Formats: sequence, structure tokens, C-alpha cells
Amino acid sequence: PGSVSAAFQEYLQHLGLQDFPCGLGSWVGRGLGGTAVGHGTGLPLPLLSPCPQNKSRLHARRSPWAEPVGLQEAVPPGEETPEVLLELLRDQHSPWALPPNCSPQYRLLREVAVLAPELLHGSRIFQVVKSLRILDKGVEEVDEGLLRFQQLEELVLSANHISKVTSAHLPRTLKVLELCCNAVGDLQDLCAQPPPELQHLGLGYNRLCGPYQEKHLTVDFWPNLVSLDLSFNSLTDLPGLVSQLSTLQNLRILLLQGNPLALTPTYRGFLVDSLPKLSLLDDIYIWPEERQQFHGLAGQPELIRSEARVVVSIGEMKGLPNPEDFQQLEVGSEGPVITCSYCVTYEF
Repeated sequence: PGSVSAAFQEYLQHLGLQDFPCGLGSWVGRGLGGTAVGHGTGLPLPLLSPCPQNKSRLHARRSPWAEPVGLQEAVPPGEETPEVLLELLRDQHSPWALPPNCSPQYRLLREVAVLAPELLHGSRIFQVVKSLRILDKGVEEVDEGLLRFQQLEELVLSANHISKVTSAHLPRTLKVLELCCNAVGDLQDLCAQPPPELQHLGLGYNRLCGPYQEKHLTVDFWPNLVSLDLSFNSLTDLPGLVSQLSTLQNLRILLLQGNPLALTPTYRGFLVDSLPKLSLLDDIYIWPEERQQFHGLAGQPELIRSEARVVVSIGEMKGLPNPEDFQQLEVGSEGPVITCSYCVTYEF
């Protein structure tokens, strides 16, 4: 799709919000006993009619969380109650049943399309969505179309091809921003006007390099940040990063594993002592005993080295000549002289 907006439109088409039992239309005689199945496919066919006869739902103006029309008032003959239509989504034996592992966003939109389908017409749909998850859809651009989501609180765009995020295109209501497994290498555009209420920022498995990105990770940009994922990037300056993160007074969860700076011998102890309000580091809880053990380490930056030693042991190599075979040759005998050279490459 290229952009988030295009991916969302494709997602809406996949949901089939205008197909039976959702949307506005005449579903007369299409109840539990009127299921149509595609020949040879076993897939339900959308049962549509150009003549919307369910007028009680057509003219309703309700919140998606309000009690469905039909539970308190009589339903005209030939119309199904929203309760009956919802049963088609919730009954696991129904051909229109929601997938058992579907996202809350998927379930919400499908049920709103039954209870108050008028809310999903035109631009009204953008006022309903609070959580948007678009995973592995080839998205490259976070476009300004996101600003139409006036109530959006969670945005998950993992496993795409995003290299830059312009903060001016993010709704101000955002509380969770997940960009794991993308190609983000610079935080300058993201930090120009970041959402002020953001509580979680996920940037794991990206291309952040130190020591130039740490200046964007301070309270000036993220005053309410509680959780931060920077794992598996290329950050190298541990003291510089800690000096910036220490300004985030609400930070409780931090992931830094997979960065070169995590190879330093005093890595965990220095972080635990430098960030006293931290509760979870690299998915491991910080117990009081551990905090006491590393007490005072933050005041000894000279212990932090800018280099690390990696020891690699080769346990077994197959397909090589056995040296013992050559040791059995008598002294002075003319045996074959075999020279073997091997090259071992390590990628970091």
C-alpha cells in the first residue's frame, strides 16, 4: 500500500463491513436458517440487497456501545434484531464468526457495523477507532491521513519498511506507538512535535546508531513515557544514553538488549543503579536485592569500558582429515604431505 492510510482502506475492504450480517441492507429471511455457502469453496457469500429495508437501524443514531435497538422496542416484521445479527458473529459455528484470535479493533468494527452501521459511513469511522494495528503490510510512509483518527490511542506498525516518522502526522491522543522491525535510523522528525501523552515507544529492531540519537530520549520530548524499547539497534554510548534516560521520571520498563553497549561488563549494574525508578530491564524484574548489590556503581563511570572481549570456542569440526593418521607413519618414510587451511568469519 505504501502509506498507513492506504493500508487501512485495504483493511476495511477485508473486513467486509457492508456484507451480511453487517452494514445496512435487507436481510429478510437471511437468519440462521438462510446461510448461503459458495459452491465448492465452503465460504459464506455476502447476501446483499440494493433496497435497505431495516429502516429502524438505518435511521438510528446511536453510540456503538449503547444498547442495541430492538431490545426495548418492537422490531418490524421481516427485520432481524441486532441481537440476532450479533449472534452470527459470536457463534463459533456460524460461517461469519469472528476469528478466535482477532484483534480488539477487528471485533469492534464488525460489531459496530451491526449495532450502528451509520457510524462507519464516510469519515465517521475514524471517530470510532482507538487502536490501529497494521503489521507486515509493506507500509513505507506514516502519512497525514492518520490525523483523521481523532480518538486513536494505540498505533502498531511493526514489521513494515518505515524509515522516517513525522510527528506532525501523529494524532495528539496517541498513548502507544510501536515501530518494531522497521528501518528507523533517525529520531529527529519523530521528536519535532511528539504526542504529549505517549506512554510506550517501541523502536526495537531498527537502525538507531549512537551516540547521536540519545539527545532525543529526554523528558523534553517524552514527559509521560513509562515504557521504552530500544532493543537490537546499534547504540554504543552507555553513559551518554543513561544521562538522557535519567530525565524520564516516569520510565519503568526499558529494553536495551541486542545493542553493542549491552556487551560492556558493568552494563546491567550501571543501569540498575543509575535509574532507581526502573522496574524491568530487558524483560527481567529488578529486585531490591539486586539494586542493593549494585549500589554506588553509577558513581564510578571509569568502570565502564568502551570495548568488550568475546571468546569463541569451536567444539567440533566435521569432514577434516584425522591428524592421528599421519602420526602413524614411520620416520623417514615418504608419505603424502597435506596442508589444510581454514578461515572462520564472525559477523557482529
